[in-house]
Parts: sequence; structure tokens; C-alpha cells
Amino acid sequence: MGNAPSDGTTAESENSSSHRRADSEAYPITITGVPNEVKEKILSVTSSCKNETRGVPVFVMLPLDIVTHMNTVHKPERTMENLKALKSIGVEGVMMDVWWGIVEKEAPGHYNWTAYRELIEMIRNYGLKVQTVMSFHQCGGNVGDSVNIALPKWVVEEMHKDKDLAYTDHWGRRNYEYVSLGSDSLPALRGRTPVQCYADFMRSFKENFNDLLGETIAEVHVGMGPAGELRYPSYPEANGTWKFPGIGAFQCYDKYMLSSLKARAVAAGNEIWGHPTSNAGHYNDWPEDTQFFKSEGGDWNSPYGQFFLKWYSDMLLHHGDIILATAVPVFSNTGAKIAAKVSGIHWHYGTRSHAPELTAGYYNTRFNDGYLPIAHMFFRHGAIFNFTCLEMRDSDNPHNIKCSPEKLVKQVIVATRKTGVAMGGENALPRFDDAAYRQIIKNSSMKPLCGFTYLRMKDSLFHGGNWSRFTSFVRKMSEIASAVDSRDEEYTDAKLNHQ
Repeated sequence: MGNAPSDGTTAESENSSSHRRADSEAYPITITGVPNEVKEKILSVTSSCKNETRGVPVFVMLPLDIVTHMNTVHKPERTMENLKALKSIGVEGVMMDVWWGIVEKEAPGHYNWTAYRELIEMIRNYGLKVQTVMSFHQCGGNVGDSVNIALPKWVVEEMHKDKDLAYTDHWGRRNYEYVSLGSDSLPALRGRTPVQCYADFMRSFKENFNDLLGETIAEVHVGMGPAGELRYPSYPEANGTWKFPGIGAFQCYDKYMLSSLKARAVAAGNEIWGHPTSNAGHYNDWPEDTQFFKSEGGDWNSPYGQFFLKWYSDMLLHHGDIILATAVPVFSNTGAKIAAKVSGIHWHYGTRSHAPELTAGYYNTRFNDGYLPIAHMFFRHGAIFNFTCLEMRDSDNPHNIKCSPEKLVKQVIVATRKTGVAMGGENALPRFDDAAYRQIIKNSSMKPLCGFTYLRMKDSLFHGGNWSRFTSFVRKMSEIASAVDSRDEEYTDAKLNHQ
């Protein structure tokens, strides 16, 4: 498929195809040069998805505050009733955030797993599986956030001492959702680097739940950024900073990111490029409002723009790479699969520059595929590529915004097929309607998914028509895989291009 609608010239289409072919050759399906334990995990994860005979398993996200600030299970009696209902209709399991800001709240190295142990054992008693999300981000300030859970108190204190540990935009606005990846290798958190803190947290989780890993705890989703996704916090809703469908803003103005950019520019022999762009507009602008993102003559497609966007996305890829490299050894031989989330940034997808994806760190334009490098990186670590917005249709949004979640999902499916990485899916917004369910089923039929996670378990899910429609959806998802597997080879890139 093309990475933008078919309104471009023939020459543009040929250039785009040529560039994408080059990308696919740069990321062949191979597992050579990979440690044996990782190679075995890659084959295991891929095989478990392809050989699925009972359909695409459906998981349901638990409420964000299922574990309270006081480290107790929220409304345990109602939760048990809901878990029983989910099990009765064939739901495979649930997804739950395991909040860094709750478990290691008061002091570094002091972990309190009490409520999570109680909750996971409760889930096990109903015969359900668990997808745990290692949530190293703040809750609050993103789409759908209904509660506020800060980073650990001691982490926030260090970020206030050194404000450059926070992501920073062009106007000096600091974002405390997630520690800036620019400081990944700095011992800035009471003598530990952020990555060491994440590793220690995951090791403690393994030690405390080793008896449940692989059986009840089927997957460990490793948080890599805001909302647990591998991305920059480029579209924060807190305090009205960003509103849909704004393009967002680059988050690379802390001193550590700026130092990295300067070093890259010097290495490239062009020191003048060692400064972020200053003409990329504001959070709520549209691409054509800016010099950097506009279709014709925009700096995104200039030599400097290409250099800057490559550096910005490379930093994000490296961040994901080192965190997965840390997580895989921790959970090897436990039976639990490793997964990570990528955001479905679908607005302005039909433009040439794909501005919102660029500010989030996905170097995805008319001429460059931003998802192949991510898929390849996930594949090397044997991680599941979990992608959102599977419920959305192009027609769900006004035409002038040039949203295209359908083309975006197809592009990601192609990337995962080219690299051989296993894929999981989610819906981006709470939906109870048949149209959303049909779209999820359609997308799930293009490639056998390891699982689909439905957002979210709330009281309204269990009422009247919502429950009956969801029950029907779970049943239909259970019927997908055998039909997909039997004609799996038919789903070539060419077929996806023309759907």
C-alpha cells in the first residue's frame, strides 16, 4: 500500500515505492546474528500466533484505578462479578497497568506488590489470563485518562531538581508524563539511570510473580513512553495544551536531547544542523499552517529536515531497543511473552508530511516508512508489536482532516508481515457499536493476531445491548483464526495494497 492517498503524481508514487522497497531490503526477515535464547523466543511467539486454532483471543482492559493510590484493589466484589461475566462469554483474559508510581512510590528500591498479588490471584481464580503493562509513565493528561497517578514521588523530586530530565518543547514547557529518553544513560535517579530503574522494577516483578508467569501472566507489555507507548509526548491533553486534530510538537529541547542532536550534526559534518527546527508550528496547528510540514516546499523533505527527523526517530528507536534488551533477559524462560505498544496516530495521515506522526517520533512520510524499523526492532527481541486504533474507519472523521486509520493499520500489517514480527491489537476509544466491532474483525482477519485487547471494562459494558453486542463480538473473534490460517499465504503485500 502507499503511505498516503492516491492523489499524488505518478512520479511521487514511483519515488515512494522505490524508497519503501529499499526499506524492506534493509530489514529482511532474518534471525541470524541473534542470541539463541532470543531466537527461540522469536520462533515461539511467531508460532503461537500462526498456529492459533481457537480464533483471536480477546482480552479486556481493567479500569486504570483498579489498584488504588493506597495499594488496595478497587471495588473487589464488583470486580469479581465482572471477571466472572467475562469468563462466561469466552474472554481470554484481562490487561492491567502495573503502576511504577504505586509500587515504588515512596523510596527507590522499596516495592509494594500487595494489591497486585491479590488482584492477579483473583483473576487466576476465574480461569482468566493476564496481560501486565509495566507502566513507567504518569496516568493523567492523555486521551481516556480518568484518574491521576504520578510517577514515584522520589522520581518527581529529582525531575524538579533537574528539569531537563523532563521532555521539553520549543517554548520551554516541561512534560512529567515520562522521564525524557535523553537521560536514559544518566545516573540521575538517586544513583541509577532511568533504564536501570525500569530493569530493577521488572526484576522485582518477576521475583514476586514467578509462580504466575507463563500460566496466569501470559504477556508482559513493557512501557516505553507516555500511555505506555513507544513515542514522545507530542500531543498532551493536560491543561488544554493539545486538542484533536492538532499536529503536536517536537519534544527534544531538554539539554540532553539537544546535546545528542549537536553531536549527530558534528558527526555528519554539518554543525549548523545541530539545532531543532523552529518553524514547525504549534500543538494545534495543521500541517499547511507551518513551513516545516506544508506539502509543497516543506522543510520536512529538505536535507536538513530529513537529517533532523532521522535523528529524532533514531533516538526513539534506540530507547525502545535498550529497554527491550533489558526486559527480554528478565522474563526469558518464564513462558510469558514480551510485548510493546505503538500508537495509532491516524490524523493528517493523508497529507504528504504526516506531521502528527513525525512529532511523535515515527518518521513516516510520503517517501519514508516509519513502521518497518520499529517492526524490525521488535522482531529482533521477539516482542509482539501491539498496535491501536483497529476499530476506526476513515469515514469516522471529517474528510478535511485527512484521517486514514484504515490505511495506517494496513501499513503496519505490511510492516509486521515483512519482518515476521507477531502482532496484537487494541481499540483506541471506547466503542460499543456494531460498526466498530466489524472493523476490528476485518482488521483481525488480515493477519492472525496474538490477541486483541478491548478498551475497557466499565459498568456500561455490561448493560443491555452493549453486553449482547460484545458477547457476539467475542464469539466472532473466536472464529477468525482457522479461516485466516488456511489462506495465510494469500495475504501478500500486493493484496493488502489493493484492499
